[in-house]
Amino acid sequence: MFDGTPSKDVLNLKETQWQRLSTSVYENKPLKKTLEIAKALKDINADIVMLCEVGGLESLNNFNLLFMDDTYSPCLIEGNSERNIDVGFLIRKGLPFYFDLQSNKNRLINYLYPHERDSLNAGYPVKGGKITTSHKFSRDVVELKLFKKDQDKPFLIILLTHLKSRLDPERIDPNGFERRQAELKTLLDIYEELGTTHPQVPVMVAGDFNGNASSQGTDEEFKHIYSRTQLRDILEVAGLPPEERATFYQVRSGSRADGRQIDFVFAPPSLQSHVKPGSCKVYRYKDEFGMEHDIPRNMDAKLNLPSDHYPLVFELTGLPLR
Repeated sequence: MFDGTPSKDVLNLKETQWQRLSTSVYENKPLKKTLEIAKALKDINADIVMLCEVGGLESLNNFNLLFMDDTYSPCLIEGNSERNIDVGFLIRKGLPFYFDLQSNKNRLINYLYPHERDSLNAGYPVKGGKITTSHKFSRDVVELKLFKKDQDKPFLIILLTHLKSRLDPERIDPNGFERRQAELKTLLDIYEELGTTHPQVPVMVAGDFNGNASSQGTDEEFKHIYSRTQLRDILEVAGLPPEERATFYQVRSGSRADGRQIDFVFAPPSLQSHVKPGSCKVYRYKDEFGMEHDIPRNMDAKLNLPSDHYPLVFELTGLPLR
């Protein structure tokens, strides 16, 4: 992201100067928005920050150094994204436990696009001169294990993902439905395998699901969550009203905004009792006076926010640290 040693002098740069610091083919996130995200994260003051659409470990390192006062340990493994958007963590330094991160980016999701299935059935090579057996995750599912002494004996495991978006520029999978469903099924496979390997350890599943994975009006591709597991949306567990759970707003014509929850943290039964009452909420970005911004009702208002997603905040208490 930067050429040279990061310095906090960068905070005083103009936007054009800020962008010139990048050696990547991708632009830096606008300086104003980056500052606002840091301000929001400092206000939330979380011990563990789960992030989607991060531009790599170097970007996360620099964000921590330049904007977060080097308070956290950045934790990220580059995934499969063709858009350079990864999932990762910021973990507060000095916490009374250690952590280990593993990737599932090379795991097959048992899925081929319809035209690839047709080619496979006909015996034709469909990718790189070879018959494709399956695609992998669009990004990744990373496993964060928290432990006191032995990394093989964690007290909590977090699965963080960013499932296939609804974009379908090649018009081969309308709204990305089939691939997102395949990724969801494989995510649940990983969850169930961890439950077998670590039967006494709560496993949390979190990330950007790119659709309605809640128990009410569940999009078809996410129904396996409820048929295969006892996972529950942590905002639902906390009793937060549905109208307060929106993490994303789609701006419509006529100053109308449709709010929906597409970002989730799912907790197993063993973890639900550890959710601190009153701690769960969807954080609303604030202005320079500390007042919450209104819901964006036009594209200009939406683009003025630090992100088009709102952070989901919760607190766990009483976890047995082994």
